[in-house]
Amino acid sequence: MEVSVRKGDTFSYYSSLLKIPINLIVDSNPKVNPQNLKLASKIQLPGYMAIPYTVKEGDTYSRIAAFKEIAEDALHLINQGNDENQLKPGDTLYVPEKLSVPIIMTNTPLDYKRLEKVINRLKRVYPFITVTTIGNSVLGNPLHEIRIGKGERKVHMNASFHANEWITTMVLMRLVNQYLLSLIQVRGQMTAHLYEEVELSIVPMVNPDGVDLVLNGPPSKLREDLVNINEGSDDFIHWKANIKGIDLNNQFPANWETCRNNKPYLAPASRDFPGEAPLTEPEASAMAELAKNNRFDCIFAFHTQGEEFYWGYEGNEPSESELFAKEIERVSGYQAIRYVNSHAGYKDWFIQEFQRPGFTLELGKGINPLPLSQFPAILQRAEAIFNTALTFKFS
Repeated sequence: MEVSVRKGDTFSYYSSLLKIPINLIVDSNPKVNPQNLKLASKIQLPGYMAIPYTVKEGDTYSRIAAFKEIAEDALHLINQGNDENQLKPGDTLYVPEKLSVPIIMTNTPLDYKRLEKVINRLKRVYPFITVTTIGNSVLGNPLHEIRIGKGERKVHMNASFHANEWITTMVLMRLVNQYLLSLIQVRGQMTAHLYEEVELSIVPMVNPDGVDLVLNGPPSKLREDLVNINEGSDDFIHWKANIKGIDLNNQFPANWETCRNNKPYLAPASRDFPGEAPLTEPEASAMAELAKNNRFDCIFAFHTQGEEFYWGYEGNEPSESELFAKEIERVSGYQAIRYVNSHAGYKDWFIQEFQRPGFTLELGKGINPLPLSQFPAILQRAEAIFNTALTFKFS
């Protein structure tokens, strides 16, 4: 919500008036000097939306404020230029309304365009987050990264490496939305503490072209080629790869040759083809560069399915990974598995490259893509993992 600075306004006053943590106001206005607010300059206040209100007979600012359970001056703040003494029935005022529920819908899958709309809305409501592009997909779709917090500990999470696992994007974005809601609550001391201690990196859709293919069908110009890759079928619901038929989670230089030799496909396919070499695909390359440039303390790759997670790779995992895994197993009920006969995944490469904790989470159980009916149950366990990821204390 945007407001204009009045004489005597301060960030501290806005915080008290609207019950917003002051550090989030500061971070929502990075180009503004809090000690020198300029009259009439525009300020972003996170967590709020200005909602139209139609004036009724007998309404006053005091009466409206009491009805809406807000401070009267909050109405003055966002209705500057209106004369309170000239209110007439039918006039439109704006009332500041604090968001209290997530904006992520759970009855419609998130394709790439819907994801972009959600990210843009979150950025408008919570302007203290940063949204950047870490690269582009094969078809040129930007790969968005969301950053929350400014702590020294860096945690990364991603979703939808695999196209038919699109439900992971919905889960991760809902978790992000819930976290943002908790930060805005002045009484949310635990999450306020996390905001100062942890920098959270989110890439919610690693494979946007593939997700769109599964949910919306092929682009007309690529239809013939994709049907051929899909063994003559025009049903792409189980497609796992990127739009070129390369499995992005088989693209990383962690025993990549072994991975290729173990796979049944020697050419582009709907799943399991690791490509002609590691990191040939722009999506995989962008994810590798992100890790190299940020030195995350730990990473979590959201996949489906199996209600289990993998946490080791070739003995390169650090000692704290085992304690971390035991805690995740305890809070989620998912089975912790140290080693599997799998190579060239993002988690594998991260552990090998940095000797830091990495986890591949297999959410839910069934045949991919998992139905939306599983979303509530998946979300509940994923939330426990999410909270543990942010709060786990390394030795």
